Amino acid sequence: MNRRRTPPKVVQSRWEARWNAIRESPRVVALGLLVVGLFWIFGHRLWKIQFVEGEHYRRLSERQSTREVTISAPRGIIYDRTGLSLVRNVPGFNVVVVPAYLPDDEDDGEGETFEIASDRAEEVLIRLAMMLDMPYTTVGTNTGADNPPLGVRDILRNTLRDQNGNEVPFSTYYRPVVIKRGVDRDTALLVAQQALLLPGVSVEVESRREYPYGPLVSQILGYLLPVPQEAEEEYVAQGYDPDTDRVGMAGVEATYEEALRGKKGRQIVEEDVLGRVIRVVAELEPFVPGDNVYLTLDLDLQRSVEEALQQGMERADSPRGVAIVMNPQTGEILALVSLPTYDNNVFTRGLSAGDLQSFQDPHRPLMNHAISDRLQPGSVFKIVTAAGALQEGVLNGRSTRLNCSGKIVVPNRYAPNDPGLATTFNCWNRAGHGWLDVVGGIAHSCNVFFYKVGGGFEDEIDGLGPEQLAHYATLFGFGELTGVELTGESEGRVPTPRWKRRTYGESWSTGNTYHLSIGEGFLEVTPLQMLNAVNAVANGGTLYRPHIVHHVTDAQGNVTRPFEPQVIRTLPIDAENWSLIQQGMEGAVEYGTSQRVQIEGLRIWGKTGTAQFCDDIARAAGDCEGSWPEHAWFAAYAAREGTTEAEVSTIVFLYHGGEGSTMAVPVARDILTAYFGLVEEEGGVADEDDETTP
Repeated sequence: MNRRRTPPKVVQSRWEARWNAIRESPRVVALGLLVVGLFWIFGHRLWKIQFVEGEHYRRLSERQSTREVTISAPRGIIYDRTGLSLVRNVPGFNVVVVPAYLPDDEDDGEGETFEIASDRAEEVLIRLAMMLDMPYTTVGTNTGADNPPLGVRDILRNTLRDQNGNEVPFSTYYRPVVIKRGVDRDTALLVAQQALLLPGVSVEVESRREYPYGPLVSQILGYLLPVPQEAEEEYVAQGYDPDTDRVGMAGVEATYEEALRGKKGRQIVEEDVLGRVIRVVAELEPFVPGDNVYLTLDLDLQRSVEEALQQGMERADSPRGVAIVMNPQTGEILALVSLPTYDNNVFTRGLSAGDLQSFQDPHRPLMNHAISDRLQPGSVFKIVTAAGALQEGVLNGRSTRLNCSGKIVVPNRYAPNDPGLATTFNCWNRAGHGWLDVVGGIAHSCNVFFYKVGGGFEDEIDGLGPEQLAHYATLFGFGELTGVELTGESEGRVPTPRWKRRTYGESWSTGNTYHLSIGEGFLEVTPLQMLNAVNAVANGGTLYRPHIVHHVTDAQGNVTRPFEPQVIRTLPIDAENWSLIQQGMEGAVEYGTSQRVQIEGLRIWGKTGTAQFCDDIARAAGDCEGSWPEHAWFAAYAAREGTTEAEVSTIVFLYHGGEGSTMAVPVARDILTAYFGLVEEEGGVADEDDETTP
């Protein structure tokens, strides 16, 4: 019987078995193909990098090089007189682009020009614009805004073109261009984390100015702004970088810019292909921190003065006011408040629509009204008229007495016998003050007395005359800058017959002299000028230059500029004449127009003023129909009881505030109370039926 022969069993190797298993499994086949594909992709990419893009990456590698950079110096700090810091340097984040480090297109050849619009650079800038919530470009687009904000691309293009639209030198492309200043910490971190996707883009940390007391001292400190384009060449010559540096544009930040800015340092740094600093190779020149500036200002007093002024403005329904406190023996400004004001931090964090709207206030919150307003001082100016008349012999001490019947009538020069053409000049007290000497004239602020003293009247008195009035006004510092270390000061105006002829083509009249004698008419002064003139009365004839800066130190605390009182001039007025003016001002407080300022324990000298004038604001509001608006003034100086040397002086001005004796005097009383640290007692203020006056 034949058996069927079984074929011999094929023995597979281990590897053959595995291959058959893999071949029979679709999943495994797919996975294998995927792996092969990945290897092919990586291989192709490696080949492309080596042979196709090799030149491009060679150029990138050459960019990793050393570069000289400037290191900003920390800006000096500003302190009050007690050493309290009024400003701080805090870290701020800026997003910058180095144009030379933006990626080129792959087929770009190496040259000496740079095109922002390359596809790869455009991708980076679009991505950056989205991160910063900025437009890529607004050029040629209809945004609906009159002045649309520049886009990222626009900022770069403007930087890389001169004023004529020509390309700047290629070396400029290696300078960082600030795209957005003051970004928040989260945005700065996001940009830094995306560095690989944003070649040429980086975050720079700069010292940012912060003002912890904001509006309280903004008129004194000022603020920083970028280098103004119209003065760019001048600033560049002084070592400023228009793209990154900020300069003082108001207040002490501006007047002491050179001291505060310090001196930049220089380093050699190594950067990678993305423009990031890898290490510092060499320190060429260390930076020098800015000097520190110590003010004469007392912040606590400043706060009290602002509060007193604000309350006084509310009582008087006044939209604008000024209050200043000084040391009459040195010219130091202890407090200076101008309202309305602004928050200088807005120039650091960026202006909002609300900020811009507030700046449209007709009373100009950005203006320091204490030094910039040109105002008629009213009866406070009578101390100048009195000084000139006493010194020139128009008044013979207290022997000269003049009668006030409540008005003075001046005949028309062309029709002296026609009473209908005569001009009447009234005293604020229509009932008249009767017979007064110079002390009583000042104490009661009699207009008629000073009309006669300044402009003369018939055969009773010759009068000082307009030229001598102008001469003494100039001696007291009017019509010239005081030289205080603040920006925006006005010199005011001292009118003369010659000035009127040149300005109006008209002759000077007796009425012009009368008005000048009582601080009205064409005369214009600043509140600081007026207080400085009062200081000369307080100290017996020395006109000091007002100072807001006490001294300057370097970063180590060494005094580089010590404080020294500066004398503008010594007024040529005899001591006995000063004494009479002082007696008149003390009489105003004891029994005259300034009784509301009385404070137990203090000896106070004062002078009220009520100026009547109409400006553009009042005209626009329709307030000039009929009688003109009244503006309240009061100036005073004080000493502790038992002493004779004036320790402090103050002045208050309330725009559209009414009578000085009613509205400005209480503000000054609050200020003096705060200065001397006295607690106001009930009944300390004079009764409401006290005499009041302009």
